[in-house]
Formats: sequence, structure tokens, C-alpha cells
Amino acid sequence: MQTLVLLALVGLGAQLVDGALGMAYGVTSTTLLLAIGANPAAASASVHLAEIGTTLASGVSHWRFGNVDWKVVLRIGVPGAIGAFLGATVLSALSTDVAKPIMSVILLVLGLYILARFTFRSLPRVDRSKPLRLRFLAPVGLVGGFLDATGGGGWGPVGTPALLASGRIEPRKVIGSIDTSEFLVAISASLGFLIGLGSGGFDLTWVGALLIGGLIAAPIAAWLVRKLPARLLGSLVGGIIVFTNARTLLLAWDTDGAVTGWVLAGIAVLWAAAVAVSWRAWRAEKHAAALEASDAAEDDEKTPGELVDNSSTR
Repeated sequence: MQTLVLLALVGLGAQLVDGALGMAYGVTSTTLLLAIGANPAAASASVHLAEIGTTLASGVSHWRFGNVDWKVVLRIGVPGAIGAFLGATVLSALSTDVAKPIMSVILLVLGLYILARFTFRSLPRVDRSKPLRLRFLAPVGLVGGFLDATGGGGWGPVGTPALLASGRIEPRKVIGSIDTSEFLVAISASLGFLIGLGSGGFDLTWVGALLIGGLIAAPIAAWLVRKLPARLLGSLVGGIIVFTNARTLLLAWDTDGAVTGWVLAGIAVLWAAAVAVSWRAWRAEKHAAALEASDAAEDDEKTPGELVDNSSTR
């Protein structure tokens, strides 16, 4: 019973993060399932089955708040579904002993990317004059879908930064569109796992617990996407993913206990430092935005003559 309550809380927390950042539901949930000893294929299969419900709820919520670009959803979601089906087929064919460290490595890399991305880089400014085209979105979707199925997560960590980095769509619509298109990825991956593993590959108890938590969080996350500091949340989540999967790999490699402890302690220190950097960067960006808004307000209050006089004295 304690495990089910924990899974429900993880589903709630993971969906809050996913709805606010456009990533990390699958990575976070799969990481926990692996930590409690789940079979990698069963963990990914169960998470994706739960995601059919959570991504549908999240997509509807984002749509109601105006956070969805439907052209982007289709152009990235359909290739993503193809990649997810292929990834599920590959993972289903691997043995547990081979699959678990492979999945942990994928999750660790994704966690490092999330941690670095939100710790050291601010979100780019948006230029809406150039639309996102299929030749850009299709490869991103294909790779993201494949990694999502094989790693138990990866759709958001691949798709969200790519769309943000393009600077052609505002952040809230990036997050809303990625979350909505993930519905197609979840369906396709679940179908691939059903074919590869059969119905016994899904743990419906895990699915139900994750789904309940995710459904509660989905509408809250769609609203919070405009309120939460993305940089800080991204650093927190990235650190959790890195720490947990590093521990899984160290245990899988039978590393000496003292070495494992020192490595994990070092990761914890670096993680805390990354969170501190993100916090300071967010505060600096917030302060700079406030000053910019204040200067703009002062300029609006001045008469045209005052603006000319000021410019001539500079």
C-alpha cells in the first residue's frame, strides 16, 4: 500500500513538473520504478500506458489555457509516434540484465542535459516571423519518440529544448504543444509494448497509481506554466534524475560501498550548487525584467519634447 501511495505522489509531482517544463514525467516515473526493482521494459510500458491518460488530460488543460499550437502537435507528434513504436519494439527484445543499465545510462544523460540546460542557459527570445517546418520537427519527433520508449522518458527532454532553442514559438506554447503531442507517442509506445510483451508486460496497479496522481496534477500544471520559474524547477528535477540513475549504475556495476557513497555525495554537492546558480540567475533575470519594464514606463510618461532633449544630452 505504501508503494502505491508513493507512486501516486510521484505521478502527481512528475505531472506538475512535466506540465510546467514540458518534460520529465516519464523520466521521473521510470527512474522510481527502476529504483524499486522493476523490469525496465515493464516500467516503460506501465509509464506509457499511464501517460495515455495523463497526456490527454494535460493536452486538454493546455488547450483550454491557449498553450497549444496544433500544427506543431501534428508535425512533431506523428514522427514521434513512429519513433516510439520502434523504440518499444527494441526494448521489448532486450533481456532485463542488458536493458536496465542501458536505460539508466539514457536516463542519466537526459538528466544531465536537463540539469545543464536549465542551470546555465536562459530561455531564448521568440521570433514568430519564421514558422517551424516539418523538415525540422520530423527528425526531432522521431529521435524523441525512440528515446522516450527505450529510456522510459525522453520526449520532453529532446522536444522541449529543441523547440525553445529555435526561438520561433513562445515557451508556454512549446510546453503545451509538446505535452499534447505526447499523447500520440504514449499510444504508439503502448501498442509497441503490447505487441512485444503481451498484456502481462503492464503492471496495471502501477499504471492506476501513476494515472491518479497525474490526472490530479494536469490542470494545475497547465495553470502553473505561467507562474513557476522554469530554471529553478529544471535544475531540481535534473538533479533528482542524475542522482537516482547514477546510484542505479553504481549498484549494477558492484562498485565498492565507500566509493559509491563518495560519488553520490559529490553529485549531491554539485546538484545543490546548480540549484543555487539557477536561483541566482532567475533572481537576476527577474530584476533585469523589472528594470526594463520600469524604464519603458518612464519613457511612456515623457512627452516627445522631453525624449528629444534627453537624447541630445547623451
